[in-house]
Amino acid sequence: MSAKRLAVLIVPFLILACSAWAQVNEVAITAGRTFVSTQTITTDPVPGDFDPHIHFGNEETFEFNYGRHLMTRRIFGLYGEVPVAIYPGMDLHWDQNFIPKDIGALFVTPSLRLNFFSGDSVTPWLSAGGGYGRFRESSSLMFGGKNLGSTGTNTGVIQFGAGLDVWFWHRWGARFEARDFYSGVPDLTAVPGSDVKTSVSRQHNYYVGVGIAHRF
Repeated sequence: MSAKRLAVLIVPFLILACSAWAQVNEVAITAGRTFVSTQTITTDPVPGDFDPHIHFGNEETFEFNYGRHLMTRRIFGLYGEVPVAIYPGMDLHWDQNFIPKDIGALFVTPSLRLNFFSGDSVTPWLSAGGGYGRFRESSSLMFGGKNLGSTGTNTGVIQFGAGLDVWFWHRWGARFEARDFYSGVPDLTAVPGSDVKTSVSRQHNYYVGVGIAHRF
């Protein structure tokens, strides 16, 4: 067989193979906000009357996601994915100067994602998984001064999510998503002798975002 005929046979095969491979992987980048509910302080860090509630700001958050197609059954597609969410500086609000000025967080949660109507232009999905999280407590206090407590807290994280992908142009799409990164809590004791504990040992970090997705 001549080289020309061999090329005629191989090139279409390679094109088909690359096309099939192109549907295996996805990456997505979204941006939005993370919401953490108000928490009630259960300890008495300072004598006298004080507001027992700590309020969390709604921080800008970025989420990066890699997904890999595992299998398809009828209208369902199963993906392995790795959501990586970051919020750099969520403000804390309390009327006492015994907690960090703000906190940041990183969540990395390998998960399984179930796509409905997989391969269609409009694809709803559900996701669940778990992994690692780390809080960064600010080195400064709310009203000035230095945080003498922890400035880094590790935690396990459970992730639940739901979203919608709309593939509007070739392999490019828009992603709308909401996830709950259910984690431990940051260390809020920033001044020795003022033990600041809240009524929860784990907290919901609700993320809502929108962005783009790409298949390759």
